[in-house]
Amino acid sequence: MSSPIVEIDIESIVRKRIGKNAKYIPRFVYSGLRRLIHEDFINGYLREGREGIDFCQGVLDYLKVTVDVKGFENLPDAGNGYFTFVSNHPLGAIDGVTLGAVLGKKYDGKIRYFVNDFLMNLRGLAPLCVPVNKIGSQARNLPMQVEEIFLGENHVIMFPAGLCSRRTNGVICDLDWQKTFVVKSRKHQRDVVPVHFIGQNSNRFYRVANFCKTFHLPNLAMALLPDEMYRSQGGHYEVRIGKPIPWQTFTKEKTAIEWANYVKERVYQL
Repeated sequence: MSSPIVEIDIESIVRKRIGKNAKYIPRFVYSGLRRLIHEDFINGYLREGREGIDFCQGVLDYLKVTVDVKGFENLPDAGNGYFTFVSNHPLGAIDGVTLGAVLGKKYDGKIRYFVNDFLMNLRGLAPLCVPVNKIGSQARNLPMQVEEIFLGENHVIMFPAGLCSRRTNGVICDLDWQKTFVVKSRKHQRDVVPVHFIGQNSNRFYRVANFCKTFHLPNLAMALLPDEMYRSQGGHYEVRIGKPIPWQTFTKEKTAIEWANYVKERVYQL
């Protein structure tokens, strides 16, 4: 079923997010942002009107991206309950839609993932997403939203690092993983399925990310993610799926953070 075709207008999005301060932004800044995020290219895809899992697969087709999935046989059967899928986050865009396409087909579209609320502007993707905004009233409602998703009848896809991977001492790896997936999976008796996505962004992305970190600047590297997606055209990636980790594994012998690190290690060993 096709969704209403809603195109991206970066100027309208910025004005909505920053309110009255938008009047101070020069016109050339908006022009630069349109080029940076490849607004016309994105809208060319959005005009196809795809929605949900079809939206995810359509992105891969539009970009002519191919994916090799290893360990597909490790995915538990749909009738055996609901699961939490946790993955490293090397790319910030393609990895998300790839897992949406792969797992969505396996589980008949019954998946949800937590995303930056900016992505809710992609109406075709929105039905699969739970927006995360750590500022204002939405931040206060986040714990309740997380609880509702884990109580629901959908499988959950999570990138526990939150941000996409960074380069540290020459090694590209996730930042620290958060404990939410451990706490909620244990509480709601969901086995955890580890996923390792093989891929990396451009050197420019990692330079900008490290520059922002060094000088305590906002996460400006996030603005480069649409361009990273654009550059991925014709790319090939690999997804490695590990065997499920029973929820009973997460005992009180370790803290939730320690268990999160344990699962992170399992992911990178795949």
